[in-house]
Amino acid sequence: MQEKTTIRKANKKDLLSIYNLVKELAVYEKEPDAVTATLEDYENNFSDGVFNAIVAENENEVVGMMLYFTAYSTWKGKMIYLDDFVVNEKYRKKGVGQKLYNQFLKIAKEEKAKLVKWQVLDWNEPAINFYKKNQAEIEKGWYNVKKFL
Repeated sequence: MQEKTTIRKANKKDLLSIYNLVKELAVYEKEPDAVTATLEDYENNFSDGVFNAIVAENENEVVGMMLYFTAYSTWKGKMIYLDDFVVNEKYRKKGVGQKLYNQFLKIAKEEKAKLVKWQVLDWNEPAINFYKKNQAEIEKGWYNVKKFL
């Protein structure tokens, strides 16, 4: 399946597929009701340039995606924050995630980012192993902090 999979920048027509992959990820992460953003939110925010995405497409079906946005690190400079990275379950362990990851890093370098950053759940061993295999640093000692508005 990998050889048939292409990676490309997402467009507005991909947003429903991206949204469905995010909901699939929420189920995998044991938070099925946590996605409160709507498809309309995605459409408006994408049109406003709030986020970008790349998709993996196999036979005209979006089977994976990475959703990201530009942020700033006061210590390092321009940063790309990877908010979600998901591959449909039946396409996992077939090289699709690696192709997405490689393209994401290429985009970050082209955009002259100094750093890319994301989160991974401490129990998600397949993802942790993937990141370690790709020489990503897994930070210890930092807590996630958030406040819903």
